[in-house]
Amino acid sequence: MMGRKLRMGMVGGGIGSFIGDVHRKAAAIDGMVELVCGAFSSTEEKSIASGKELNLDESRCYKTFEDMILKEKELPEAIRMDFVAIVTPNHMHFPPAKMAIENGFHVICDKPVTLTLEEATELENIIKNSGKLFALTHNYTGNSMVKQAKAMVAKGELGKIRKIQAQYLQGWLSTSLEKTGQKQAAWRTDPKRSGIGGALGDIGTHAENLIEYITGLKIAEIAADLGVFGEGRVLDDDGNMLIRMENGAKGSISISQIALGEENNLAIKVYGEKGSLEWYQENPNELITRWLEEPKKIYTPNGNGLHPEALEVSRIPSGHPEGYLEAFATIYKNFAKHVIAFNAGDTIKKPDYPTIEDGIRGMKFIYAAVESDKNNASWIKIN
Repeated sequence: MMGRKLRMGMVGGGIGSFIGDVHRKAAAIDGMVELVCGAFSSTEEKSIASGKELNLDESRCYKTFEDMILKEKELPEAIRMDFVAIVTPNHMHFPPAKMAIENGFHVICDKPVTLTLEEATELENIIKNSGKLFALTHNYTGNSMVKQAKAMVAKGELGKIRKIQAQYLQGWLSTSLEKTGQKQAAWRTDPKRSGIGGALGDIGTHAENLIEYITGLKIAEIAADLGVFGEGRVLDDDGNMLIRMENGAKGSISISQIALGEENNLAIKVYGEKGSLEWYQENPNELITRWLEEPKKIYTPNGNGLHPEALEVSRIPSGHPEGYLEAFATIYKNFAKHVIAFNAGDTIKKPDYPTIEDGIRGMKFIYAAVESDKNNASWIKIN
């Protein structure tokens, strides 16, 4: 282990940003990362003001991400940033990620990985050629009960997987919020900033990633019926999808941001030959399992019967709630551990955080769903 914290630079996440604040809090939880610089806004004045509000050295509050990357590169190795966190709308993921990696910095980035599949493919090649590390914040995979679910499936405890149901339901776009000046709604409903998927890219990719992470299986085909209910919108705000997994299992995904009254209802059920499991993000501390000839079992963080994979990310004694920030922090912790190993010349064969490969899968999922919807919900292969 290094005898210091890793130094983080941030792109986006300025004053009033929800996700920027989440990233900063999550990065700090385990005491392995500190924010040292940033280009926090596309508006130069706001970027500088945001850095000052975060008590950063004024000389490291940058006007643009280009300025930050080039000037940080010139600093002595003992003080320059180690990696860049990108917390911008989708259309501003690729440019700073590309530039940071090409200038020798590791990157952690919000999802979906880029605006287009073409950008994602190019970024994958840049990462592979550079040897630098790249993490994607599919934060729900950091939850200890999700780790437990994945371990149980991987160890064969549920038997062959037969059926999967996932949902991600929200109601915050039930009205035309984007027309009121609400920034989060405005960019998420704008194809120039969000890409070809609305709810599909924002929350659908979380459901897709959670399915593939827990089961260890890839979605092979998809039949998608997407909906646009908000007046004047062009991107989907609702959708229902049938899925076929690579092992023959079948399932469904339901997503919505116009499900009135829903808050952040991400949930998954996985059914195998010998057992099943279910997990609800709004009650993240319980993993419910059912078995052929045994009573129902409920696992909890740091509780009885957990696999090491879940115990490793359970931070506090059993009975104390762990949730969104802790799961997010696990992504940062595992990424930080990998950066430290990288800097020490050590190798980690399979990092336990989402990578560019997960980003590519997410983009292919979005594109296949949109193509399917345009063709009357026909089956489309995710290659």
